[in-house]
Amino acid sequence: MSTAERDLIVGGQAVIEGVMMRTPNAYAIAVRKADGTIVNTGARLPKWSDKYPLLKWPVLRGGAVLVQSMGLGIKALNYSANEAFAEAEEAEEVEFALSPAVIEGEGDFAGLTGAVPGLFPLPTKKRPKDELKKGTTAAAASSIAFALIFNILLFVAAPLLLTNALFIAAGWATPSPATSTVQPPAGQTSTAEETQQTEASWYSKAWTSVRTYLHPVRPSVAFNLIDGLIRMTFFLIMIFSFSLMKDIRRVFQYHGAEHKTVFTWESGLPLTVENARPQPRQHPRCGTSFLMVVMIVAIILFSVIKFDSLLLNFLIRIALVPLVAGLSYEIIRLSAKKEGGWFFKLITRPGVWLQNITTQEPDDQQLEVAIEALKESLKLEPQTGEPAMAPLS
Repeated sequence: MSTAERDLIVGGQAVIEGVMMRTPNAYAIAVRKADGTIVNTGARLPKWSDKYPLLKWPVLRGGAVLVQSMGLGIKALNYSANEAFAEAEEAEEVEFALSPAVIEGEGDFAGLTGAVPGLFPLPTKKRPKDELKKGTTAAAASSIAFALIFNILLFVAAPLLLTNALFIAAGWATPSPATSTVQPPAGQTSTAEETQQTEASWYSKAWTSVRTYLHPVRPSVAFNLIDGLIRMTFFLIMIFSFSLMKDIRRVFQYHGAEHKTVFTWESGLPLTVENARPQPRQHPRCGTSFLMVVMIVAIILFSVIKFDSLLLNFLIRIALVPLVAGLSYEIIRLSAKKEGGWFFKLITRPGVWLQNITTQEPDDQQLEVAIEALKESLKLEPQTGEPAMAPLS
């Protein structure tokens, strides 16, 4: 292997009974079928920045990588489901289950979607080939929409509301001056009359209690730190719960196989099962390491851009997601160039710890699949002077 080849940053994603591997300009998916054979597919990746020069700019390029990675991740999952369940009867409808998005991998941020806390639609039945060619179906689209809404409620709305209530209950902050005096809803009585009603009406008591804890607290660094910790706690509980499922545990084994294969490549060793077997299954550039950076960037950004309104603070958190992802991408990208530095080790350490859950020790057959995926991807990587890539099919 030449030095130029070894310098290629590779990454990937665990899929159903297989692995998707990505080089800077191509990808390949390898899946083990029920009969034990391995099938694969691959293609060159379109370079969006050639068509849209703005996507070469810092921060913006991170958002482009995120979108492309999510699309590629869905394509890989669909292909693997179709091949892994090839012996099953062709389903009339595609079925999806929600799985942890953190099964994504590392390298050239091929697994960037894994850095986004939440759930990801995982196919559970075979898709007809003609349907696969058409792209995402209505069933997949509705599943993705449900996952997005669920993730927003669980990882944005719930932490914000809980943190606000906690600060009010603990007396750590007073409600924002602009909204601290809340008028009763139209048609309700004055404060004196409401007090009398509260003594006799459970509804009034509940309304008063909710209204008290929903008095907006102007977010501070401490507020956003607790908000981030609650979000991370939800995510860890979700990941641990999924790790107890047998099917997801196999996906985590393929995640481990992917990491071992990447380590083998980065060590300059021949891509064989024997060389991959002793490699670590925790990789510092895994998408899970991205989580810590996202949380830190979000804490800082949400502390700068804030409002005296719970609704506005909720909406701005959603609106700033692309910016948080773009800034976090740039930090990881810069830090990855100095992997031996203390800063890179510091920000990736929590992700490495988390991989004790999201990766499991693979067997030799799973390593074989991951190695084939990488080999096929490398075959598609253009040589020096080769023309631009073909569009993603």
